[in-house]
Amino acid sequence: MTSLDHDGIVARAADLVSSNYVFPEIGEKLAADLRAAAAAGRYAAVEGAEELGRLVTEDLQAANGDKHLRLAFHADVVPDGKDAAAEQLFANAAAESCGGVPRFQLLEGGVAVVEFAPMLLPLALSADSVTAAMTLAAQAKAVILDLRGNLGGDPYTAQYICSYLFDEPTHLNTQFWRDGENGDTEEQSWSLSHVPGRRVGGQKPVAVLASGRTFSGGEELTYNLQQSGRAVVVGERTGGGAHPRHGWTLHPHLELTVPVGRSVNPTSGTSWEGVGIAPDIACPAEEALDRAVAELLTRLG
Repeated sequence: MTSLDHDGIVARAADLVSSNYVFPEIGEKLAADLRAAAAAGRYAAVEGAEELGRLVTEDLQAANGDKHLRLAFHADVVPDGKDAAAEQLFANAAAESCGGVPRFQLLEGGVAVVEFAPMLLPLALSADSVTAAMTLAAQAKAVILDLRGNLGGDPYTAQYICSYLFDEPTHLNTQFWRDGENGDTEEQSWSLSHVPGRRVGGQKPVAVLASGRTFSGGEELTYNLQQSGRAVVVGERTGGGAHPRHGWTLHPHLELTVPVGRSVNPTSGTSWEGVGIAPDIACPAEEALDRAVAELLTRLG
């Protein structure tokens, strides 16, 4: 078992939070709190990496409950470097989920179901699968995107999927990135003017299935479609994580994840951070598919 350098891990975490967290004043306060807790011996008696991760995460989330801000424990050894843990996770998930699209199904009545899970994988790993699934879905009468098991992922993949569901370029989201002393850098996300394969387009009815597990990138896809009026959301309120993050390996089993940006939807003027996305049709997640099919068939007449 790799020994724990408690002081070194916590000191490095404090430095990274202070210099990278999307809200600088909160980041500085949290860093100071971590250093003070370490000096007071809060972490000194911890023997395992998992417990250290739990305690530090508890302290990091004390200020505003940001679920993306954590010292995450990984049972498997993760490589060193910035975002190395996420890259390893994405590669493993891609191999086990057909590029993040584990299911395509055509139901009676011409309703296509496309499941995106366990995450929205980077386009280098998922573009072929997304293109194939959405091209098939374009031939259906209505489309359901199943995000009940989607735990997050890449915002550019959310943009790519949305692009199959609009006829014209549409403003989907705006990210504000922390940029050191220069303040925020703004990046707008629009549906793409060209996608390979065939578009579903902007007229066929669309539903998104959501659960309490739907999080982060899966929520961005959900929120983009809901707020633009392009899809009805069916199921449960989502998890409430709207801040894109970077990760740093601080120990072979510990990854510090720090939000470096914040989302602002062009329609609502806000995001789903901390509150989740309220479904348009609320029901238990296990009932969401049947409810969505009934809703879409009613809309088809």
